[in-house]
Amino acid sequence: MDWTLEVVVVPVSDIARSIEFYRDKLGFVQDFETDTGGMHFTQFTPPGSGCSIVFGNGPGMGSMQPGTLKGLQLVVSDANAAREELLGRGVSVGDITVFDERDGGTFFGFDDPDGNSWAVQQIKARADKPLIPRS
Repeated sequence: MDWTLEVVVVPVSDIARSIEFYRDKLGFVQDFETDTGGMHFTQFTPPGSGCSIVFGNGPGMGSMQPGTLKGLQLVVSDANAAREELLGRGVSVGDITVFDERDGGTFFGFDDPDGNSWAVQQIKARADKPLIPRS
């Protein structure tokens, strides 16, 4: 039995502002957006990821306060390049910290406009062996 984590709900206060941040600043792919008047939500997937995020006021999305999700983690093959890319897009990012010299021990972080926090971990092996094969 496979148990795949495919969607994480991110609590936000302003859907339009969050769409702009995740799409235009982070470069996540917007998979869909549903706005029926009474319900408005959208789903984004980071490039190369098998897990997406969803936010809005859809079913089950109102149980967390905006900004309370902490420690979501992205993995990149080059932390310096990823950090520079985000800085170039206007994202406020933290300094790179090396907790361990071994692969996987280098991190930096950033927050979304509501204060949900993200960690970015460098795993150099992902450059040659991505989790999801490139087509």
